[in-house]
Amino acid sequence: MRNVKLTAVLLLALVAVGCSHKNKSVPINDADVLHENEHQLTQVIIYDVFTPPVASRIYGYTALASYEAMRYADPKFSSIITQLKGFGNPPVPQKGKDYNFALAATKAFFTVAHKVTFSIDSLKKYENGVYQMYKDNLDDSTYARSVDFGEQIGKLILKRADVDDYPQTRGKPKYLGETSPAKWRPTPPDYMDGVEFCWGDMKVLAVDSSKQFFPGPPPAYSEDKNSAFVKQYMEVYNKNKSLTDEEKLTAAYWDDNPFVIQHSGHLMFADKKITPGGHWIGITTIACKQSHANAVKTAQAYALTSIGLYDAFICCWEVKYKYSYARPVTNINEKVDHYWLPLLQTPPFPEYTAGHSTISAAAAVLLTH
Repeated sequence: MRNVKLTAVLLLALVAVGCSHKNKSVPINDADVLHENEHQLTQVIIYDVFTPPVASRIYGYTALASYEAMRYADPKFSSIITQLKGFGNPPVPQKGKDYNFALAATKAFFTVAHKVTFSIDSLKKYENGVYQMYKDNLDDSTYARSVDFGEQIGKLILKRADVDDYPQTRGKPKYLGETSPAKWRPTPPDYMDGVEFCWGDMKVLAVDSSKQFFPGPPPAYSEDKNSAFVKQYMEVYNKNKSLTDEEKLTAAYWDDNPFVIQHSGHLMFADKKITPGGHWIGITTIACKQSHANAVKTAQAYALTSIGLYDAFICCWEVKYKYSYARPVTNINEKVDHYWLPLLQTPPFPEYTAGHSTISAAAAVLLTH
């Protein structure tokens, strides 16, 4: 509802600007523009069905580009990318020249977004409306200078994206796991191959490496009914039978599996939903609005949260494919109940360690900060 209201407000502003003369200014809330930029990007990420790790990469680079332009509106804020790995020094505004840094941030944001997403037509339609809104409120030289500055920053961010190991791993073979009951293998009902099994090799942004916070191993495989391994999947099986309505609602709230194939007899159709990272970007929006954050603080919040999400996914995926731990549904189907399925469809990657927990803790710590 919040996003619908914000979109409506911005659309009304765009209409008002389009009907006004150049010398008749319309107030623009720069923070609201940054929020709507993120919202529009999230809709494209959902539409394009990017996996959770890949979505975190998209959020990370776009938010960093936006912040690196927006920060110049307040000299108390310093560069983030100069403290990260592989970016180099960002461009700086010309001294004595006027800029609109929210416009520059928008241009930087979408310069990156165009190269890291697929369905950019809808983005361009929205984006062009925002540009027109600023163009009708600025003199020509300030407008052109701001757009050019944002594009420079966006291109700098993209140079780093070109060598982060994402383009280099797009031709990787499928990961189908192992036949051992201790190890992950594709899970019902659709038995999809493992998502992004090379993600642990991605170049991190802030942490030392994907192995910096490497946890100990999960409980060892066992067929002993008193073992931790059996107790784990039996707890899942038994809990599934006694879920309260509140627990089901909570599960649905955090069900950020971006692509779930629904089955009804012979009919199959896909549900597209937000990713875990996108969920936390939405929470960032709420946090910024509730704290009345201005545009610079808002851009910083998106950037820092996105960095946390991106690095957390890399660290988590390093662990997942190191241990390649079996999902509960695999052993439950083979040893307890062949027809059992969990409340939520099991996402296609190994069990340990939990992606939601890892990225949620990282995002929460940064938002608290």
